[in-house]
Amino acid sequence: MNCRHCKQQLVHEFLNLGYAPPSNSYLSIEDLNKPELTYPLRLFVCSNCWLVQIEDYTSAEELFDNDYAYFSSVSKDWLAHAKSYVEKIIPKIGLTNDSYVIEIAANDGYLLKNFVELKIPCLGIEPTANTAEAAEKQGIAILRDFFSKTLATQLQKESKQADLIIGNNVYAHVPDLNNFTAGLKILLKERGTITLEFPHLMQLLKNTQFDTVYHEHFSYLSLYTVIRIFSVAELRVWHVEELDTHGGSLRIYGCHENDSRQSTPIVAEILAEEELQGMRNLKLYSFFQERADRIKNALLKFLIEQKDKGKKVVAYGAAAKGNTILNYAGVKSDLLPRVYDAAQSKQEKFLPGSHIPILNPDEIEKDSPDYILILPWNISKEIMGKLKQVKEWNCQFVTAIPEIEII
Repeated sequence: MNCRHCKQQLVHEFLNLGYAPPSNSYLSIEDLNKPELTYPLRLFVCSNCWLVQIEDYTSAEELFDNDYAYFSSVSKDWLAHAKSYVEKIIPKIGLTNDSYVIEIAANDGYLLKNFVELKIPCLGIEPTANTAEAAEKQGIAILRDFFSKTLATQLQKESKQADLIIGNNVYAHVPDLNNFTAGLKILLKERGTITLEFPHLMQLLKNTQFDTVYHEHFSYLSLYTVIRIFSVAELRVWHVEELDTHGGSLRIYGCHENDSRQSTPIVAEILAEEELQGMRNLKLYSFFQERADRIKNALLKFLIEQKDKGKKVVAYGAAAKGNTILNYAGVKSDLLPRVYDAAQSKQEKFLPGSHIPILNPDEIEKDSPDYILILPWNISKEIMGKLKQVKEWNCQFVTAIPEIEII
């Protein structure tokens, strides 16, 4: 395999999670009697451009189909994050009712509905039919397609270039980063702005967030590498913000290469921090497998110990990251009998690989578990706030990343 960006041959594998099914391919009860496809889940780092990436086995069309189960609006914290962004970006770049906003991977309209309410014209690009339909019900114009250079050219011909292009947690999901970024260049007005949010590779490495590795995430991004990719497309990163979302993310602000806006000091500061952390040195990556294995073993030990003690452990949040760690650890329903999730699109289904049933959170009280393992640890505070009632029977919360913590 060659690097997705610079095409250099990839030889530096630093994480092997064995074989796993796509993390968002939830199963119906009928599916349990059918063969389940699994793919290798391995991470490589390119020693030329330092893009971290999984091995090529699946296509975006296979992963983001019409039954895609992730709806952004399920998380209240994420809705608040989106609303805060809209309130901030409008004055920051001077958007008006004559501006045009395009969001790539608009999902269920969690963000664009804020622009609709303010009567700022917008368009969502979203390939998955079920989330696109949810967005359209809120009065959001949706183009059901994958974003690409070809699609950008078509929209340009229709005079639909954007003053603001938004991509939240989509850049890492793109198989062809160069084509996607070239499309951003084509679709952006002369003085337009691009904002992309993505989990910061530096945080993944620092906090051993190996559970964020799954087939839907084709790439794992540093600021250094994104600047390189932008530069090839004649785009420039002029500002960056560090976010708490997804265990530590970056929000980058991009523009055309010849835009007069000056780069802010934080761009250089984060680049320097990445350098200090050794992110362009293979030594940093060489111990990652060992650290991931330590976390996996600690989770297994905890679950086995609680079973031996006669304690009941359930999980909350049928998240993709949860599927990664459960499948790598080989956890099945004998150790974790059920997982609860607020998303109706997942309820009454089963986790891929482990086949653990997904139930409505309203049923937790019947279960009265001793421990609740929070799989989407990045929103653990929100989840604990939702489940305050479990303290009535002295239930405790548990997270596994970056180490077992009982709360």
